Amino acid sequence: MFDSQIGGGDAHSILIRGHDLVNELFYRDFIDVIALELLGEFPSPQLKRMLNLFLVSATDHGLTPSALSARLTLHGAPEAMQGALAAGLLGAGSRFLGVIEYAARFLRDALPKQESYTDEELRRYAEECVRANKAAKRKIPGVGHPIHVDGDPRCEKMFEIAKECGYYGNYSRFAVELASATARLSGRKVPLNATGAKGAIALDMGLTPELGKALTMIGRSVGLMAHIIEEQKNPIGQKVWDMASGTAEHG
Repeated sequence: MFDSQIGGGDAHSILIRGHDLVNELFYRDFIDVIALELLGEFPSPQLKRMLNLFLVSATDHGLTPSALSARLTLHGAPEAMQGALAAGLLGAGSRFLGVIEYAARFLRDALPKQESYTDEELRRYAEECVRANKAAKRKIPGVGHPIHVDGDPRCEKMFEIAKECGYYGNYSRFAVELASATARLSGRKVPLNATGAKGAIALDMGLTPELGKALTMIGRSVGLMAHIIEEQKNPIGQKVWDMASGTAEHG
């Protein structure tokens, strides 16, 4: 016998984690239901604000590889919006869209386990971490940005909101020190980027790296659907293909 704690129903009702979909959840907003589904309970006002931040920050970044994948898939199968959406999400990984998961895992594994840390300890741990990864020629996920070389403006606002909500903790402090140590030891500006900030905040919120990635994909689904709908109305898929193939012909 299979069982799930998430949802179910019968001929007269539909339940999500024990809450009536029609008579109760129809009166709650979507973030409440996202928290109920993913975390098993309704969020506090502070948690709700943070979940909203994660979703909004992930909605769209323009013609990214994921958006292009969605558009090109729709070009090949215009009857399959769901396939285009899936194609856009399939590329969420260590380079694009899914970096928060890897940044969070890195921070979780790199910071020695103890209850509290002084600023000096975090600075020392960060420098040791940077030196070790530099020697191994490993890139630190969540650090560095090709455009926001003077600092990712999203990070400052994210940390500001996290502080207001009580979620600016050891991992966020460590992430800031990690970026600073990278800059010091490299002799150039290397800012923390949004995925590094969100990975740290997710851990300070008590979320797993996988849940951080889940929120990113939920948020990005909205942006991908916007690209899909725009592709239906004002297609660029054929032009992208023509540019890649160097020909205007197609079969």
